[in-house]
Amino acid sequence: MESIYLKTLIEAVNTGSLSKAAEILCVTPSAASRRIKFLEDHYGYPLLDRSGPVLKPTQAGSLVLGKAKLLLEIEQELLHGLTEMDNKPRIAFCCTPAFGIAHLPAVLKEFMLHNADMNDLKFFFKMPNMVVEGLKEHLFDLAVIEHCACLDLKDFLTFPLPDDEMIFVSAPSLGIESAVADLDILVQQRLYSRNEGCCSKIFLDSNMQSIGRDSQEFRQIIIYDDLHLIIQAVLDGEGIAFISRSVVAKYLDDGSLRTHRVAGFRHNRKRTFVVSNAKPIDSNLTDFISCVFSAFSLPLPSFETAVTARLNRS
Repeated sequence: MESIYLKTLIEAVNTGSLSKAAEILCVTPSAASRRIKFLEDHYGYPLLDRSGPVLKPTQAGSLVLGKAKLLLEIEQELLHGLTEMDNKPRIAFCCTPAFGIAHLPAVLKEFMLHNADMNDLKFFFKMPNMVVEGLKEHLFDLAVIEHCACLDLKDFLTFPLPDDEMIFVSAPSLGIESAVADLDILVQQRLYSRNEGCCSKIFLDSNMQSIGRDSQEFRQIIIYDDLHLIIQAVLDGEGIAFISRSVVAKYLDDGSLRTHRVAGFRHNRKRTFVVSNAKPIDSNLTDFISCVFSAFSLPLPSFETAVTARLNRS
């Protein structure tokens, strides 16, 4: 049996919803439902109580859930052991999409200038909670996370990076000229957004609620799971987007897009650099970390100081 079936059960119970579990696992709700049905047919028992508004495990479901967590832990230990066994230099880096689009190309270019023989590089774009899960499962060595919510990062070395600014953008053809825009004007536009579980959508929803408004007020909401498609639609004058300034910086600089802020909105979200506690910080990792910090004109952080501070907090 593939472990993804067990992961689906775990997420369904953790979130209380198959649709939310599907978002986390990047599949459709029907695919998540089929996985649960497969498990129930395989074991011969119903595993989820669907009678209430929130999914809960049945007695059989609780038993399978506990063993599933143990099996997945063993699987991760096995994968981690096999990865480390050959002692070949490698870097597995994960980040949220905004950093990946805006900064990763320059970081990688600088790194490869001095590490051309490095041939085991892996890069992943994930949502904040999935980045954290990957770090916990030793899938990633380093990460940069742009996030609007508090994350459980106490088990890792963390370093703050400059905040990420989230703004509304529009093409000049829409005629929205004010840098501090009237929200009543913005909601008349079509809004291009990423899926419901992404940080930018959550951040927008939170901002709207904080000033007594609702994201559903926008004339129409179009969901794309590709930032490049969102940017192109906005450049074509088809609507607006609430997006990381760093992702569209070149279009703002050349006048292809205009930026708009809203009174009462919190426009900055955190950006955090994370180092896994499972892999020693060797020269390759140090070089890569230096390139990340250099992208923000920051010096390389002191790892020894950070380790001591974390131990003192423990």
